[in-house]
Amino acid sequence: MNPLDLLTEPLQYDFMLRALAATSLAAVVCALLSCWLVLIGWSLMGDAVSHAVLPGVVLSYALGLPFALGAIVFGLLAVVLIGAVRESRRVAEDAAIGIVFTTLFALGLVLLSVTPSHTDLGHILFGSVLGVSRGDLAQIAVLAALVLVLLLLRRRDLTLYAFDPTHARAIGLSPRRLGALLLGLLAVTAVVALQVVGVILVVAMLIIPGATARLLTDRFGRMLLIAPTLSVAASTLGILLSYWLDAASGGLIVLVQGSLYALVHVLAPRYGLLARHRTRRGDEPAQPSGEGVADAQIASVAERPSGTAVLEPASDTSSASENSGPSRISSSAPITMP
Repeated sequence: MNPLDLLTEPLQYDFMLRALAATSLAAVVCALLSCWLVLIGWSLMGDAVSHAVLPGVVLSYALGLPFALGAIVFGLLAVVLIGAVRESRRVAEDAAIGIVFTTLFALGLVLLSVTPSHTDLGHILFGSVLGVSRGDLAQIAVLAALVLVLLLLRRRDLTLYAFDPTHARAIGLSPRRLGALLLGLLAVTAVVALQVVGVILVVAMLIIPGATARLLTDRFGRMLLIAPTLSVAASTLGILLSYWLDAASGGLIVLVQGSLYALVHVLAPRYGLLARHRTRRGDEPAQPSGEGVADAQIASVAERPSGTAVLEPASDTSSASENSGPSRISSSAPITMP
């Protein structure tokens, strides 16, 4: 068979074109949001929201409603409940997340077992992107566009919040509202990716692209370009492999993304394992940024004459109020935002 046929033959079918379109939309929005989640350290929050939408999906299918409606409602409910449990000050954030998402996920499994419907458990848990209809694709496109527009409009505010919520408060922004906006976008994004990879694997699309891009650059603006590019490429390859191997599409999408991360983790020119090994052996001068890109704190955001705002590490802000935003880990590696 001509190698070109490996690419062109799947494109002759409408269901493959819809699957590729849905996957690309989900890959872009998940990758963009993952850049903020990775910087803030909200990986577990993404896992919680993606699992917590299961009851909403089951109820929507049972009532004949769009699955996105119930999923968004329960995603936002999970965010509110996590905040309520955390407000007790006796329960840590990770414990609150674990309590809420496991409880809601268990509720979804119970509803799935007792609700009379024709819903397939496998399609909900692991996705069914090859079965996406035109209506589903339109729904995914609308939600993805909503997330993209809000991220574009509030990009600088969200980035400042991610680095230093205390500084954001000092210049008149509300860290609480920005955090709520980011969590709301997380809930909607989880719904976008739900039909592509399912409830269980959504968290991978929300974390892997940002983590991969972070190994390749110190500039946050470049992260926002690298992450969706790699995510779309890996997701497209996963869909094509699922066609030729007759295997689970959601699993292959995540497997390709995970394999790409492993490759970058080893070969990244500055922060890869090989580069760090050479640095330790003295084959190259030590990089001033250390062995990796940890979470950086912002000392100032100032428009330079060249039109570039630079985010630099600052001193510890542990004295900040608990409600000002997520905690940060100081680093010697500045991250520059265009």
